[in-house]
Amino acid sequence: EKNLKLEEKITMLQQQNEELRARIEQNTVITRQLSEENANLQEYVEKEMEEKKKLSKTNEELLWKLQEEDAASPVKLQPTSSTSFYRCSSGNSSPAKARTLRQ
Repeated sequence: EKNLKLEEKITMLQQQNEELRARIEQNTVITRQLSEENANLQEYVEKEMEEKKKLSKTNEELLWKLQEEDAASPVKLQPTSSTSFYRCSSGNSSPAKARTLRQ
């Protein structure tokens, strides 16, 4: 009787052991997949950062060129607001008139 109980316990423990091994194997597969995905995402982020740096550098160069052109230009235009630009000589301007003038 004691042997039967012990054999049942052994069988039960072996089943638990197999279940745990299966879970470990499944977790190992998932860990590998997540590691690969993480590596791919890190590579993507690095590429995006490089692209951002390139765009930032290009933007700075273009701004510098624009400032150089402005400094070299003999005529400097004063900025005007859109409302004063579209105002009629009498000072009465309607949004409808401004819309037609803009087109």
